[in-house]
Amino acid sequence: MPTRHSWSVRTRLTLIAATTAALSDAVVTAVAMFFLHDLAEAHYPYPVPWYVHPGLFGFFAGTCVLTAALAGAGAYRTVTGALIPVNSITSELAEITATDIGRRVPVPRARDEIRELAETINQTLNRLEEAVEKQRRFAADASHDLRSPLTAMRTQVEEALHYPEGVDWEAKAHAMLASLDRLQAIVADLLMLARLDAGTPAAKELIDLGELARGELDRRGRRVKVVREVEPDVLVVGDPLRLARLLTNLVDNAERHAVSAVTVSVREHDGTAVLEVLDDGAGIDPAQREAVFRRFVRLDAARARDAGGTGLGLPIAREIAEAHGGSLVVEDSPRGARFVLRLPVAL
Repeated sequence: MPTRHSWSVRTRLTLIAATTAALSDAVVTAVAMFFLHDLAEAHYPYPVPWYVHPGLFGFFAGTCVLTAALAGAGAYRTVTGALIPVNSITSELAEITATDIGRRVPVPRARDEIRELAETINQTLNRLEEAVEKQRRFAADASHDLRSPLTAMRTQVEEALHYPEGVDWEAKAHAMLASLDRLQAIVADLLMLARLDAGTPAAKELIDLGELARGELDRRGRRVKVVREVEPDVLVVGDPLRLARLLTNLVDNAERHAVSAVTVSVREHDGTAVLEVLDDGAGIDPAQREAVFRRFVRLDAARARDAGGTGLGLPIAREIAEAHGGSLVVEDSPRGARFVLRLPVAL
């Protein structure tokens, strides 16, 4: 389909202003000429032409042309000045690339529609930069932790090929299965993070948080003693599968670091549903409490990531909490680590 030639906004507004001025002046001229024609016919005994007098007609015609020219020139200058910020925005947008997405368009000082346009563009660029950063982070996360189990499996296979006569094939198979289990867990966590990063809509159901906790704990094996302190009728709105994943990640983390017991409590406090998971292990230094929610972060030896964890469980748990309008933090505890989830109570 051929493209139709289009004039610029500046040209169109200039023509509109000039045409409007010319038409207005023409109407005024016509009214004046008819009025003067009637006066002249009443005053002179001979017929008077419709334009009354050539000099008078020339004056009005010249005034009409001059008014249109002045209006067009004024409109052109005004529009040119008004479009300077738009030109700056266009130039800056043209230079923004995927590798330099941190740049922003200039925001004019005047509080007008162009300022709103610039602010909207910058907000869109902020969201775009966040999306690009999430993609980069996901790629980095995947390459970071998939490398370890893959390297372990490759090493085991190479050893078996080089020294087949001394290989304990049963032990080698168990080692390979352990690496595959870890690889499967990492892939599952990465896919969950990808869905959370993408803002995939979650189900919205009325959930009894206490019943959810009891059900998940009943399905778990007994690695360590789990103490339950669950109040009834603590209702929230959310995705039961994701909230169950959040609880599982917290309890998995607590069991890996507990000495003898883990305590899971659910209660309502000041209009907020509160779920706590407490272990009696070494605890977390206050200066490192936020670090545990960053992906693949290793703390000191007492709470270092072991073979049972992927380094993604706590970051996933926090992102699920925030997606439900809540928060997940580490709070003070006499012993061990105390993770506290807060969610809005269902109204």
